[in-house]
Amino acid sequence: MANEEDDPIIQEIDVYLAKSLSEKLYLFQYPIRPASMTYDDVTHLSARIKPKQQKVELEMAIDTLNPNYCRSKGEQIALNVDGTGTDETSTYSSKLMDKQSFCSSQTTSNVSRYAAAIYRKGELHLTPLHGILQMRPSFSYLDKADAKYREREAANEPGDSSQDEAEEDVKQITVRFSRPESEQARQRRVQSYEFLQKRQAEEHWVHLHYYGLRDSRSEHERQYLFSQGHSLAGNTELIKSPSEYLMMLVPPSVEEEKDKPVAPSNVLSMAQLRTLPLADQIKILMKNVKVIAFANLMSLLASGTDATAALRCIQQVALLVQGNWVVKSDVLYPKDTSSPHSGVPAEVLCRGRDFVMWKFTQDRWVVRKEIAAVTKLGPEDVKDFLEHMSFLRINRGWEFKLRYDEDFVRKHPDVVQRQQMLWMGIQAKLEKVYNLMKEHLASKKQPAQGVAPLLVSGEQRVSLAKAKVKQNYGQLEQHYQKQKADSRAHELSSPTDVLGVRIKEEPVSDEEPMETSACDGLNNGLVNGIHSEENSVDSFNGHLPLQERVTQELRAFLMATFKKQYVLTLNELKRLFNLHVASLPPGNLLFSGISDKLLQDLVMDMGCKQIMVPFPPQTTALPDEQKVFALWEAGDMYDQHRQILLDIFSKNYRVRRNVIQNQLAQEYGEDLDKQEVDKVLKDCCVSQGGMWYLKGTVQQSATS
Repeated sequence: MANEEDDPIIQEIDVYLAKSLSEKLYLFQYPIRPASMTYDDVTHLSARIKPKQQKVELEMAIDTLNPNYCRSKGEQIALNVDGTGTDETSTYSSKLMDKQSFCSSQTTSNVSRYAAAIYRKGELHLTPLHGILQMRPSFSYLDKADAKYREREAANEPGDSSQDEAEEDVKQITVRFSRPESEQARQRRVQSYEFLQKRQAEEHWVHLHYYGLRDSRSEHERQYLFSQGHSLAGNTELIKSPSEYLMMLVPPSVEEEKDKPVAPSNVLSMAQLRTLPLADQIKILMKNVKVIAFANLMSLLASGTDATAALRCIQQVALLVQGNWVVKSDVLYPKDTSSPHSGVPAEVLCRGRDFVMWKFTQDRWVVRKEIAAVTKLGPEDVKDFLEHMSFLRINRGWEFKLRYDEDFVRKHPDVVQRQQMLWMGIQAKLEKVYNLMKEHLASKKQPAQGVAPLLVSGEQRVSLAKAKVKQNYGQLEQHYQKQKADSRAHELSSPTDVLGVRIKEEPVSDEEPMETSACDGLNNGLVNGIHSEENSVDSFNGHLPLQERVTQELRAFLMATFKKQYVLTLNELKRLFNLHVASLPPGNLLFSGISDKLLQDLVMDMGCKQIMVPFPPQTTALPDEQKVFALWEAGDMYDQHRQILLDIFSKNYRVRRNVIQNQLAQEYGEDLDKQEVDKVLKDCCVSQGGMWYLKGTVQQSATS
């Protein structure tokens, strides 16, 4: 009572709820604009809204006469956005940036706690807000300017004009039919950014008319912020007794009927799980763990669970692999379902996963590529199979998750035998479906089902290694001594062997000296095992000397290269020659080494000419890049065209197309065909930045 007396009630205000504008009232905020600088007196040019998305766009005029406005910058922005032309799509029709756009963003999706209030004559009227939007400047005109810039760059890109006008070649089109979409794939697609953008773009803009703050229409709409009726009859929903009002504010808790617990899919509650039948418990556990030892399974079940009953239930939902239980494929992939990755039907997935399980009954290790090659399934599906029951080991493959359960195999031989019979039936089905070869059926090691891994201690390994080293050392020593004795005997008894010709050795008598001139000549003709030209075996057999054969093969390469390229720098020619030599078989004549001088001499001898291109002084071209060679006469109808073109480039580093076309037109007159010009330019030149250069002469300094 004392507190109430110290804080007396000064005034009581009636609060009314107005609903006339509850579905249309928005609060606009301008977070980057000071409160003292409102947009009330700024001319609003246009407004539009997407009601479902609560997205608003406003266009406001810019005061171009303000002394703070930079007119030259405004003209430049308008030029960048719209270009020099004027049409209906122009953003700035006055050739000046005279307006700016504002785009909204939602501050919060739940606005049920917010309302607009207006106070008049001792009454407070509240209208619920439909949305709270923050308006920020939109810079979409910069995107348009960037698009214009790219269009201009694309228009200035060099290229063959005839190719632009030509019809596109007929291309082969691959038609694919979409697979049935699973529920998970559909949910991912609906939640994707592309789908949301598409949905937002589908809603059409609703154009609005803006009325100023002091406009009569605005004043009329403001009247709807007041509650339209104050009589008690119009507000019966607010007349409640204190107990009823309290009941509305704090409703009593209603005890929900406890239904039978539903088996969880990902997170298991052991308390709920143990209320289910034993078969359902084991099925849910196996779906979650995928692989488990029987002893661990019994520890998860309620204490006192019969092991025989558990064995009977687990055989319905799992198969025995290396003494452990792996959930069956049809439990994970029920009928009429499909893969979330590839849309493959459940039947195909079950066969592929059964093949993986069967491989693990043969060996502890499997290779992913082998699984994919046999099952013909996608990589994501195969990866899911392997992750269910194995771990990836770097550079080795996939290893089964659990160790071989020798204890279970020893205690339950009848179950093991029954499972082996099941696997024999599964193997027979897999052989028919996948046409398995013998290498797929044969295991790399002994089957893991029947034999436990052999354990060897560290001391035993060390002793075995020492014994093996001693044994190998003795064998190597004996082999070395035998080879040494054989080599000595061979040196004493073998006759001289030169170039694969065995020379018979005869005793030398005192009366008749041995003729050595022929041998001296033969030995002098050998240099590192290669015959000189004078004593070449090929020359004795009537073949061409080595140098002529090298020249002939090199000339053939140059002729074929220039017939294809027409114009080459020395640097590019050397690169092509090195690629050609690298593709030849070992021992080819061109491996003997070709000098730059020999290469240039042969180029000039075969009818090519060096074009003295006047490179600019600031060029970064290397000396080999400044030596340009061109095929002067190719023997076709375009020889004279190319010669005129090459004469032009002997005086100019780069030229425009019209210069080349005019020069050719002076020579051939009206008979000149556009296709002929295109053919000559394509043979000898490249285009960059609207200019034409001889092949290989374009440098960065020239284009800057």
